Amino acid sequence: MPDVLDPAATAWVLASTAMVLLMTPALALFYGGMVRTTGVLNMMMMSLICIPLVTLVWILFGYSLVFTEGFAGIIGGAELIGLDLDVNEVHGTVPTLLFVTFQLTFAIITAALVSGAIADRARFAAWVAFVPVWLLVVYVPIAHWVWGPGGWIAEWGVLDYAGGLVVEITSGASALALALVLGTRHGFKVESMRPHNLPFVLTGAGLLWFGWFGFNSGSALAADGKAAAVLLNTLVAGGMGMLGWLAVERIRDGHPTSFGAASGVVAGLVAITPACGVVSTWGALVVGLAAGVVCSWAIGLKHKFNYDDSLDVVGVHFTGGIVGTLLIGLLAAETMTGGPEGLLMGGGPALLGKQAVAIVAVASYAFVVSYVLGTVVNKVVGFRLAPQAEHEGIDFAEHGETAYVEPLR
Repeated sequence: MPDVLDPAATAWVLASTAMVLLMTPALALFYGGMVRTTGVLNMMMMSLICIPLVTLVWILFGYSLVFTEGFAGIIGGAELIGLDLDVNEVHGTVPTLLFVTFQLTFAIITAALVSGAIADRARFAAWVAFVPVWLLVVYVPIAHWVWGPGGWIAEWGVLDYAGGLVVEITSGASALALALVLGTRHGFKVESMRPHNLPFVLTGAGLLWFGWFGFNSGSALAADGKAAAVLLNTLVAGGMGMLGWLAVERIRDGHPTSFGAASGVVAGLVAITPACGVVSTWGALVVGLAAGVVCSWAIGLKHKFNYDDSLDVVGVHFTGGIVGTLLIGLLAAETMTGGPEGLLMGGGPALLGKQAVAIVAVASYAFVVSYVLGTVVNKVVGFRLAPQAEHEGIDFAEHGETAYVEPLR
């Protein structure tokens, strides 16, 4: 059947696109509250600058290289480079230009997520140089593999409804690579580096949760029962992630914290992202709870292995993405997928194996290419902030301004 415009679907995806774009300022607020007072503005700027940088690359090259037929399932073609599209062209049941913009917002938030691992020590100019190239050589190929026409991961039958592989695992593996390239902050494991503003963190988490409804439900590209089921799954998983994280804190530390509540919500939302359209509501409960428990443990690995993932991008996004993507292989329900079932739902082990292989492939590619790119940027322009500037505070050193009149470390 030819593509036909659906006004209801168009209205919903328009709203979802705005909701997903809001997630980047929300992330800036979330990350900004997690750093010390001398790095608030820089941390927020690293998220916000991704909006124009990624938009430019996406319009010029990115969309074409992801969403057109290409070469052996590895990368898309060049026919839409420059994005000269008719305003009346339709993708499924929504305007193609709307689909372009919706997918652009995914690319923006993925790039912004990476910045959390290198808080307080990355030169802003180096970040500006890194993001456009990273988008082209890391995000774009992976997005084509998973979501593009003929992408090898998609053709193999791997399921990733809204971005567990493309957004969460890609950003998490890339973040780990950059954290290793830049090394640890001065005072890591010695000085207190606690979040300076927990109300910022909680507000940012709440706005992220709101935006995530557009992120996941908007991916249905329809205003129907499937979108409603995805929305409910997103709510359930976020709440269960919070409960799982707080339960671990209560048992391990003796008290649940507001920071843990915010982190647990995000962990649950990360994990349900790939699974929201393929598991039942009860499956979403399991996914969210598992993510809250596992991610609350995983954030401590940086101290054990001595890598400075400043704002726990690896512990929450990488780990949560793995949890959600793997659990698809166990919990995928035929009523949601229309076909494949997870191992615990009556299917065989094949889907679980495919999900695991896809995780390894995406994580390995994102890590290696990001590490090489980060190293090149570091050699050419210098990625790491000078020690004296880092000690005095990155906000003033990089931007000539401070968030507070008399910043306290």
